[in-house]
Amino acid sequence: METLVNAYRDMDTSQKVLHAVGGVVAVVSVVGIRKLYHKETKKEYPRDTVIHHQIGRGPYAPSMTPFAVKLETYLRMASIPYQNVHRGQRSSKGKLTWIEYNGQAVADSTLCIEFLNKKLGVNLNRNLSPADRGVAQAMQVMVEEHMYWCRVLFRWVYNNDKSILIKAFKLGTFRLWSIQRKLKNVTWSQGLGRHTEEEVTEMFKKDLQSLSDFIGMKKFLMGDEPCETDCAVFGQLSQVYWHFTASGHENILKDKYSNLAAYCERMKETFWPDWDQCITHGGTREATK
Repeated sequence: METLVNAYRDMDTSQKVLHAVGGVVAVVSVVGIRKLYHKETKKEYPRDTVIHHQIGRGPYAPSMTPFAVKLETYLRMASIPYQNVHRGQRSSKGKLTWIEYNGQAVADSTLCIEFLNKKLGVNLNRNLSPADRGVAQAMQVMVEEHMYWCRVLFRWVYNNDKSILIKAFKLGTFRLWSIQRKLKNVTWSQGLGRHTEEEVTEMFKKDLQSLSDFIGMKKFLMGDEPCETDCAVFGQLSQVYWHFTASGHENILKDKYSNLAAYCERMKETFWPDWDQCITHGGTREATK
């Protein structure tokens, strides 16, 4: 190693420049080849079919991410033809889940739904009054922008048993540590990561209690008919009901919020008759509809 260092020091300036440029050219060449390869091998999908890009199936619910469950439930609720692609390919925004429709890519589950609503004339909120739409939107923000981050802390930071994560995501020790480190930083910046586990637990329970009180004995979030926000609420609750890994709180819906547990089962029966075929029972499998 010392010999290589000394040899580099002995190079004149022109040699060093050529050495550096050569490295850049090599990198650019590799990147160019990769882009060309991916361009040539890009798969052609059927027209007028939503291509839903997401991670692999989950062991107890169709996905380990609530946003994939949300988006796929919406596609089923709206009776939109779709096809799942479980390659883990991220969108241009670096996110999963996302869609392609006739060659047009859209990232973020909410933006995907808004895009399809406009493109296909879908309106799952047609029976809601303006006031009801406002309440539904507030509920969605609560579960996706607050309760979600509580659950991220439970799953990735607080929980000592990571077996379900290791199996579902095929994580090695270093990769698991890397994800935990990243999410600690993300939740710290978001704000909830600055609190103690006890404080976050109380916040999480308040969100569940608010949701439970609001749903009450109703069949769906806003009444007897499902609406668009049911997709978001079910997506988040699917992780609490089937994939929750929080010591002492694994059965929190069954034990303390039975109407939310019943709601999960009702959404499953209504929109996921093939539920058992869409989960992996601890393994990994691609599924396509």
